Amino acid sequence: MAIDFIPTEEQLGIQDAARAFAEKHLSEVAGVIDPLPTPEQRFYALKPYYDLMAEAGFVKALLPVEYGGTAMPQVDFAIAAEELSRVEINTPTALLGTGLGLQPIIRFGTPEQKERFLRPFAGPGSRIAAWAFTEAAGGSNFDSEDPAAAGVQTTATLDGDEWVINGFKHYTTNGTGWDGLGADLMCVLCRTDPSKPPRQSLAVLVVPRGTSGITITGVIDTMGHRATMSPKVKFTDVRVPANNMIGEPGDGMEIVRRTFNWTSSLIGAACVGRMRAAFECALEFAKTQKRSGPVPIIEYQNAGYMLVDLKTRIEAARYFTWKACHHFDHTGGDDEELGHMVKVFASELSVQVVYDAMRLVGVDAYSDMTPIAGIMQDVLCFPVYDGGNMGVRRRQLHALLASPGYDPMASAQGLTASK
Repeated sequence: MAIDFIPTEEQLGIQDAARAFAEKHLSEVAGVIDPLPTPEQRFYALKPYYDLMAEAGFVKALLPVEYGGTAMPQVDFAIAAEELSRVEINTPTALLGTGLGLQPIIRFGTPEQKERFLRPFAGPGSRIAAWAFTEAAGGSNFDSEDPAAAGVQTTATLDGDEWVINGFKHYTTNGTGWDGLGADLMCVLCRTDPSKPPRQSLAVLVVPRGTSGITITGVIDTMGHRATMSPKVKFTDVRVPANNMIGEPGDGMEIVRRTFNWTSSLIGAACVGRMRAAFECALEFAKTQKRSGPVPIIEYQNAGYMLVDLKTRIEAARYFTWKACHHFDHTGGDDEELGHMVKVFASELSVQVVYDAMRLVGVDAYSDMTPIAGIMQDVLCFPVYDGGNMGVRRRQLHALLASPGYDPMASAQGLTASK
């Protein structure tokens, strides 16, 4: 009886509360952002809704109890994330970006660093954090040992009791803050010594808002996630205290691994939410539309069978997500296999599910007469962002499978497969 997929009363309460919040508040977002011409305007327009999410406790849910948070388990967070993402994807993505920016501190920070950097996020207001990981040339080969032209090129040089950061980062979600002046906190992946391999030189530095030398040089406009902020950030002689380093030089490799482990299964939940939105639209269409025929199209086998297949895929993605989230909680976030697999599986499945919903509805799904085309723009992002499936996630899984100590049954048994 230990394996149980039935949500507890508390989890059902979380689900109901997240659903009610999304339908009451996040349902307004599309009408607010759609007329706005730039990604900056669209992102800044999310702030009132992010404020409401903070008031509802979603930001505190990211934080350890000792520092003012509620430390929501990964499974519970996924249950809430599915409901939020079903209605709207941009505001939950801002929350995910904040969680991503805080993960290096949550997982590797000293008690003093956690008190200094995490505690403010438990207070009033709508603080956001950012994870400055992706280089201007891309992030797939962040661990390259080539000191000259590959891997992380953003550098941090120790000058007395300060680290001095120079370099460029792209796709730094939330990096502008709510006013273009920067996120409240940014964790930056740097290389402390270009002559040394990543396992000796990669490091993470915390850069608070207001630190001089940070310039937003542009904002990347994306086809989906239309109000998600993806700025280009330049660091010019950015100085932070030496004790703003999380861990030591070389710890950046493990920090990156554990940080992206956190987002993997939660992205699976976001994928399920977006798939649900497309499925529910297609189901309602099939039940109400005759399309010049004598009966609603759901009466025909080709439509009915397609709906069966769509629902089956959604259920499979949800329970795989729950398993990966449970495994994350069970292993303390140490195992990476199921999380990466869920991110790959659910993200690519979401594209197929939304496409098939579009095929069922027909040409109206490619217009503004239904939300499905917009949902397709959103799901196309999932396979390529937050560690692209080809350049990062499959690469990490490939390395895991090839490692000498890999155990193919470990994840199924609640164990850590390997590293």
